[in-house]
Amino acid sequence: MNKVISRDGTAIAYDKVGKGPAIILVDGALCHRASGPNGPLAARLAERFTVYNYDRRGRGDSEEKKPYAIEREVEDIEAIIQAAGGSAYVYGISSGAALALEAAMRLPAIEKLALYEAPFIVDDSRSAVPDHYLTRMNELLTSNNRSAAVKHFMRKGVGVPAPIVAMMRIMPAWKKLKAVAHTLPYDTILTIDYQKGKPLPADRWRAVAAPTLVIAGGKSPAWMRNAMQALSKALPGAEHRTLEGQTHIVKPAALAPVLTEFFNDKEVYGEVK
Repeated sequence: MNKVISRDGTAIAYDKVGKGPAIILVDGALCHRASGPNGPLAARLAERFTVYNYDRRGRGDSEEKKPYAIEREVEDIEAIIQAAGGSAYVYGISSGAALALEAAMRLPAIEKLALYEAPFIVDDSRSAVPDHYLTRMNELLTSNNRSAAVKHFMRKGVGVPAPIVAMMRIMPAWKKLKAVAHTLPYDTILTIDYQKGKPLPADRWRAVAAPTLVIAGGKSPAWMRNAMQALSKALPGAEHRTLEGQTHIVKPAALAPVLTEFFNDKEVYGEVK
């Protein structure tokens, strides 16, 4: 494990594996180095790249300083880019994709960007996230009801059916989710403006200069697939790809070759249906 110090003094933990161009992996909600999809993905990408897999602030071995702001998380990525030599590729999944987008608007050192299923809701293919969602999340966490906060996220944020959430609560992994439940408001702040069932703002990400690949799973819910189609059109120079047979829990074996091809290609990755 390595650590960098972000601009506000927060220590951010990361693992570094492999050899080659630098890629930084950005986790989604409730995930970190020891629990989530990016660890296995890093192992596969390490064959061609130097992979930086880090704990977002407040998770795993990273510190947390308050108050939270998106800018602080962008500065965390900036600190890792500096540790990587001053430039890097960036891949983000779920709310981590939303964070990666924010970073790409601010950090010209991001040379290429890959995004998997940012959890935006752009039409009526599912219910919008309720207006009181963040307020209720903060109430549950203030009362230290972490289990209820995770349930609230799963039901109202992700849209997981109630029977499946009930099953999840009796599984060993639920304890790991509760351990990082206090960071759920951060993911909400990153995504809530784009979870209202409305089209994405046409010029929101105009400042993203890095060539970008937007990816969705072919077996993911329609609302996620629709959102990624819309995002690819809202980003200047972005391309879109669907990974057939994949869901939001994307398999590293399916994703790694796509990322390897995109990040190795000196030209902008072509449209693949």
